[in-house]
Amino acid sequence: MWEVLLAIQWLCLAFFVGINVSYISLCILSYFSLPKIVQRHTLLRELPQPHTAYEIPISLMVTAFNEEAVIVESIRSLLQTDYPEFEIVVVNDGSKDRTLEVLIEAFNLIKLPVTVQQRLPHKPIRAVYRSKPFPNLRVIDKENGGCKADASNAGIDASIYPLVSPLDADTILEKDTHKLLVQPFLEDSSTIAVGGAVRIANGCKVKEGVMLEKSIAYRKPLVLFQVLEYMRAFLFVRVGWAALDALPIISGAIGLFDRNAVIEVGGYSRQTHAEDLEIILRLHLHYLDKEKKYRIANVPDANCWTEAPEDYRTLRKQRVRWHQGFVECLWFNRRLLFHRKGGVLSWVSIPFQIIFEALSPAIEIGGYVSTLILFLFGYLNYEGAFFFLLLSVGLGVLLTVTAMLLEELMFHTYPRPKQLLTLLVAAFVENVGYRQINAFWRFTGLIYWAIGYEESRAMVRSASWQNTEDAEVPSQKDTKDSIIKDGQGSSA
Repeated sequence: MWEVLLAIQWLCLAFFVGINVSYISLCILSYFSLPKIVQRHTLLRELPQPHTAYEIPISLMVTAFNEEAVIVESIRSLLQTDYPEFEIVVVNDGSKDRTLEVLIEAFNLIKLPVTVQQRLPHKPIRAVYRSKPFPNLRVIDKENGGCKADASNAGIDASIYPLVSPLDADTILEKDTHKLLVQPFLEDSSTIAVGGAVRIANGCKVKEGVMLEKSIAYRKPLVLFQVLEYMRAFLFVRVGWAALDALPIISGAIGLFDRNAVIEVGGYSRQTHAEDLEIILRLHLHYLDKEKKYRIANVPDANCWTEAPEDYRTLRKQRVRWHQGFVECLWFNRRLLFHRKGGVLSWVSIPFQIIFEALSPAIEIGGYVSTLILFLFGYLNYEGAFFFLLLSVGLGVLLTVTAMLLEELMFHTYPRPKQLLTLLVAAFVENVGYRQINAFWRFTGLIYWAIGYEESRAMVRSASWQNTEDAEVPSQKDTKDSIIKDGQGSSA
């Protein structure tokens, strides 16, 4: 028994060294990559409008199921997108609340006598609506498909432009997000997908789709911890993998895809809890098998803002579902591992995802349990355990603070000292309690995958970030006039 416990302890030590060396390496790659990206996009923002009007038309696709609390603000935000030509396709996935009704009322929708050609698998479409004041806004009402993938496939079928951007119903975009996302497509014709960065909207002030103030939810520790997690994920993990041309995932909240490429691989899978990860892995595998040149890129300053869970129960469900879906996707696309044409993706990135992401909660939980047993039986080396704890917390805080520094140096998202100080305190606190609970949630997701258990996909929206009563924002008429002026009125 003691030999097994000792082996587990050594395994945890090797895991600890491996994951921290990997994260530090990704952080270094990001440090050298980010300044070049920011400098190039700063120049793009400074160019006169006529010199940037070469972008490819895009379809912004929003899937919604029971989203009456947030859907109107999200669409108003999208209508103010600074882009030459775009359409908005909202897919109401058989909502049981008033999602469709509030859309009809807010945007004066009328039913169109049209049908949508089905090329991807999804439940039947019941009706197609179009907004009278906003001609580039359409709403697709369909039967519920039981998953976001089904609704996304219907949205892709209903889209008319060569690039499609799947978005969540609670997404708030910055005005230049898609101008930045489209750049890799303009720079390299082999680009098939581009990801952006997700920020936490809780604590921000939004009205009629306009981000009035970027802030954090000071009194909600769970939200603060998620802000830090998103910083780490989008500022050095994904930037680092993208620098190696080995990006394994694009967030379902913000991305831009070649529509034909998505159709070619059969659209989103309805058999997984993480369709956004699965489609990227399947695109990688498809193009590697066909030996076709392709590129999947990342733009870290193409931002969207989304609502994070604020209560324990909802966050637990989300994290369990995420990890279950993550393991599912790796299993479905396991041929990517050591693919002969896969390069860094197949020989470095995918093994990292399997060992340090998919299996990591089992290793962590094993470490906690073995340490507890050694403690109970008096075999624990207290000095060694204390030193290891300090080293673990110290490296965790170091990585988080590095992500905060990159955030502050490159983007200056949270300019107030109080915001940075609050996040710094959270960077220490999250290491004791939250990370351990998160490991247990992810371990639960791993077990659910192993036994085939179906976790609930529902998420409660508080929409607290919309409660802004005083501030001047562009009127609906101003937004409409701006759209028509930019040549988007005839784009639907």
